[in-house]
Amino acid sequence: MSLTDHFWNASFDELKQGYAEREHDFVCLLCGETVEKGIIYPVDGLLFEAAKFMARHIDTEHGSVFQHLSQLDKRITGLSDHQNSLMRLFYQGLSDQEVQKELGIGSASTIRNHRFALKEKERQAKVFLVMMELMKGTGKKSSHLAPAQAVSNKKRGSEQEVSPMEYAQITQKYFPEGTLGALHLFPRKQKHRLVVLEEISKRFDPKKIYTEKEVNAILEAVYEADYVTIRRYLIDYAFLERNPDGSGYWVKNTGEEQEKNMDRKQELKQLYKEVKTEAGVYQIRNTRNGKVWIDGTMNLKTMNGKQFMLKHGSHTVKDLQKDWEQYGEEAFVFEVLEVLEKKDEPYFDAADALEKLEDKWLDKLQPYGDKGYNERKKQ
Repeated sequence: MSLTDHFWNASFDELKQGYAEREHDFVCLLCGETVEKGIIYPVDGLLFEAAKFMARHIDTEHGSVFQHLSQLDKRITGLSDHQNSLMRLFYQGLSDQEVQKELGIGSASTIRNHRFALKEKERQAKVFLVMMELMKGTGKKSSHLAPAQAVSNKKRGSEQEVSPMEYAQITQKYFPEGTLGALHLFPRKQKHRLVVLEEISKRFDPKKIYTEKEVNAILEAVYEADYVTIRRYLIDYAFLERNPDGSGYWVKNTGEEQEKNMDRKQELKQLYKEVKTEAGVYQIRNTRNGKVWIDGTMNLKTMNGKQFMLKHGSHTVKDLQKDWEQYGEEAFVFEVLEVLEKKDEPYFDAADALEKLEDKWLDKLQPYGDKGYNERKKQ
């Protein structure tokens, strides 16, 4: 199971809150949904600024960061199914006696031993992370390119300036056939790396938006050995920008070019403000076997986030994800079943109304077992 680059590149604190802040927006690390800064989002009579709206998105769409992470594959969490079950119960604040009763294993002292084992695993993880950080500073690299660390514009500027002669020497060393030829070797020194990346970025038209396939084709011609990591470096070092779902790549604008686009960005922000969010119930339907997954959401636009999760192998419904990988994206359709009619009444509870609407469609379509991917709700 794979996750987004945003997830793997996030800091510890960002992972805890479930989202990361970027220059113009916030991005959900769990599904890739973005929320633009500078906009006030109205929901059920309340107004949310962008960060709080993103936090609300995580609560409504993912339950909590812990809940989402606990549903990931054991190859990602490093936890056995048994350990995962224990952590979910500990997260709920249950006592040792309550956990023992819930799982029906051993005694309260057995559960205490499990708590100790998890604390031991936490201590081991801390030591491992420190060792990995120290190892990065030794200069002993593997034969594969390591993930780049994000570099500020200041780092790309005066601190990394090179003379024209040095610049020419670097490009001649790494591009022996000329700067339009193939890259001989990816440099380890950051100063050399920035020169190489700048030269590679010149192969992209600043007026064009590229698909990921087009970017890969250009970079494969540059460095076939590991063009995917070259792509990541171009993003991390801010030579290229891209949409959260990877649908578009473009050369990062700076200086005058950035100022020219400000009016357009303000126009887009205003249009975004005028777009009303709709709550409702939708289904993801497998056209090959007829199975469906039904879900309710306060914002039907989040269907795009679910599609993004499926594309990247991180959807929490394992059977749905398995069929997506088996049949392919073209076998699935996303369909709105019903939009929630919001009533202008002081005591109208949109969340409760949405739950009832979802129950209505669950009862009508019965998407369980051979007919669907949903699990029956516990009474």
